[in-house]
Amino acid sequence: MPPTPGAPAEHSGAHPAAHSAAHEGILRRQSARESAARTYARALPIVPVRARGLTIEGADGRRYLDCLSGAGTLALGHNHPVVLEAIRKVLDSGAPLHVLDLATPVKDDFTTELFRTLPPGLADRARIQFCGPAGTDAVEAALKLVRAATGRDGMLAFTGAYHGMTAGALEASGGARDVRVARLPFPQDYRCPFGLGGGRGAELSARWTENLLDDTKSGVPAPAGMILEPVQGEGGVLPAPDTWLRRMREITAARGIPLIADEVQTGVGRTGAFWAVEHSGVVPDVMVLSKAIGGSLPLAVVVYRDDLDVWPPGSHAGTFRGNQLAMAAGTATLAYVRENGLAERAATLGARMLAQLRSLAAEHPCIGEVRGRGLMIGVELVDPTTGGAGSTGGEDPTRGGGEGAAPGVGPRLPSNAASLSTAAPASNAGPASAVPIPGQGKAYAQVSADPGPDALPRATQPHPPAPELAVAVQRECLRRGLIVELGGRHSSVVRLLPPLTITDEQAAAVLDRLADALASAARPPHA
Repeated sequence: MPPTPGAPAEHSGAHPAAHSAAHEGILRRQSARESAARTYARALPIVPVRARGLTIEGADGRRYLDCLSGAGTLALGHNHPVVLEAIRKVLDSGAPLHVLDLATPVKDDFTTELFRTLPPGLADRARIQFCGPAGTDAVEAALKLVRAATGRDGMLAFTGAYHGMTAGALEASGGARDVRVARLPFPQDYRCPFGLGGGRGAELSARWTENLLDDTKSGVPAPAGMILEPVQGEGGVLPAPDTWLRRMREITAARGIPLIADEVQTGVGRTGAFWAVEHSGVVPDVMVLSKAIGGSLPLAVVVYRDDLDVWPPGSHAGTFRGNQLAMAAGTATLAYVRENGLAERAATLGARMLAQLRSLAAEHPCIGEVRGRGLMIGVELVDPTTGGAGSTGGEDPTRGGGEGAAPGVGPRLPSNAASLSTAAPASNAGPASAVPIPGQGKAYAQVSADPGPDALPRATQPHPPAPELAVAVQRECLRRGLIVELGGRHSSVVRLLPPLTITDEQAAAVLDRLADALASAARPPHA
C-alpha cells in the first residue's frame, strides 16, 4: 500500500541499514565517475533496483510512484507483462538482435502496427526511416529530409521548443544561438507573448507567422520546413490550440512548406489521442517518433509523405537503427494501447486530475496555472507576492479565451483588452497624443498616459516564476515517495507524466502526495 501523505517513502521488508549503505555507495561512485552533464540523477538521488507499473523500488528499500516515466517513454509503466513477453519471445527464438536496416519479421510486424495507428491521411502515403535510437537523431533526419526535398535550407521553429540535444535539433530548440532557424511565437495563455492569451493571442501568433513568410523584407527566405510540438513538454506543458494548429497547417500547405510534428513525447496516447495532432485533425507531412514507440527500449523513426522521399541511399544511417528488441517491445506497446483504449482513458483521467489540481490551485496562490492534455500535466509555480495574478486554467470571466484557446488551459484576459485603439485625432487630446499608423490612411493609434478602460488590467499580468519553490516541491515529493519532473522556461513547472496504465487509486495517491508536498514547501519557514 502507498504511504500516507506526508510520510516518507515506504520501505521494503529488508533491513534499512543494509539498503542505505548500498544506496549511498552507488550514488557516491556515480558522482565520482560520471559526467558533470548528468541531470535527473542530481534532483532524484535514488538507485532503482526493481520496478513494476507505476512503482519503483530503490536500493535503499524505499518505494516510489514514478510520474516521470522515463520522460514519457513508459506508456505502459515499468516492465509491463506484454512488453516482457515480447522481448522474451525474440530472445528465445534465436533471432538476430543486430541487423542494421535489413528486413526481419520483427521489423515488419512493428511497421505494420505503427502504420495502423497513424492518422489516415498520412498512413495511406507513408514512408518510414529508422534512425539512431534517440529522438534527437530522428529530428536530425527530419530536418535533413525536408531540406533535400525542397532544396531550401532554413527552418521555422517556435519559442520554448525542445527537439533534442544534437546540433540540428538544438538549432530548432528554444535556447539556440547562431542558427539557421526563424523563431516564431508559440501561443500560450499565462505568459502570452502578446499579453492577450486565449484565441486572440493564438490568432496574433498565426498572423505573425503569415506576415513573416509573405513580407519580402522580413529577412526570412522561403524555409525548408516548419517543426513544432503539439504540446510543448520541456517548454512548460503548453498545449497548442487546435485552431492555431490548423492555421499552421493551412499556412504551410499554401506555401509548399513541409510541416513536421515532433511527437516524441506526445505520441502513443499520452495526450488523450493516439497522436496529439489528431485532436486538431491536422495531418502533418512528417512525424518524428521515439520514446514510447520502443516500449521502454531505444527506438526512433521518421514517418513522412511519400513524395518527400527523394534523398539518395545512405543519406541518413545509424549502426543501431535495427534494434530488434525495441521493435518487438514497441509492437506490443502500440497494440496494447490501441486495443485497450488507453488514449481515451488518458483523456478521461487526465481531465479529472486537471480539475482536481485546479481546485488545489484555489487554495494555493503560488500556483500560477494548471495546464495540460491527457496525462501530460503541468503545474506552474509562481511568486504570488510580486505583482500579477494566477490562473488555474478554469473558466474565469475576467480572462479572454474563446475559440482558439489552448486545450487544458483557461482564458486569460478581458475580451475588450487592447493596447492600441484606432480613432481620428482629437483637437484637444490632453495628455494623449494621436500617432498616425503607417499605411493606414487617417487611422491613428491613441497613446495616452491614462490607460483608460480598455487597457490591460495590471492584476491579470502573470506572477514571476518560482524555480526555487519548484525545486522544494520536487524534493518534498521525493520524501513522500513521488517522482516528478520540472520543466518550463525557468524550471518552475512541476510535470506529471504517469504511465497510461495508472489506476484511479494511484492517481488519487499521486495528487495527495503532490498536494501535501506543495503545502509543506510553500509553508513559511517559521509557520
